[in-house]
Amino acid sequence: MESSALLLLDLQNEMVDPKGKVGGGGLAAMVEKRGVLENAAAALQHARAANIPVVYVRLGFRADYSDALSRAPRVEVLKNNKAAILGTFGTQFPDSIAPGENDLIVTKQCVNPFHNTGLANWLFAKGITHLIFGGVATNLVVESTARAADDMGFTLTALEDVCASPNQEWHDFSAKNILPLFAKVSSVAETFG
Repeated sequence: MESSALLLLDLQNEMVDPKGKVGGGGLAAMVEKRGVLENAAAALQHARAANIPVVYVRLGFRADYSDALSRAPRVEVLKNNKAAILGTFGTQFPDSIAPGENDLIVTKQCVNPFHNTGLANWLFAKGITHLIFGGVATNLVVESTARAADDMGFTLTALEDVCASPNQEWHDFSAKNILPLFAKVSSVAETFG
């Protein structure tokens, strides 16, 4: 585990809290049903005890969305709802998984956490070769992370119990059919046992 890092992907209030502009649409209910925040807290505890670097990745935009390059319909929905604006409740993290002073927080404006963020350079500089990751949504940022990180040569472990999608069917399809192509799909208990 000495060359590993734990990445928590988009587990921010906007997505995982029922008051969040995305979470309130059903994602937060799935996060709660699947115990994602409790499992993420357990993963954090294990990682910190083992001195594994922790990286929080979040979606965050300027208030005018001038940094939002994607023209996808989902981004228009974010803009229309004034979601994921930096400095607001939506880009903060729940207290149960709050970042520590030594944790890295990476802000992205797209699905891929490596695009225009410096995350890959930080990981390479630390000698990290193995990424342990989970987050929301499984079929978006988690898949994107797996695909991009695999292309960069990282060994990958996806924490299935730290993932959720707005509906169980999307999560299950991703966890059973997409993620195994790039990563070992595991649980917090199996990974940190």
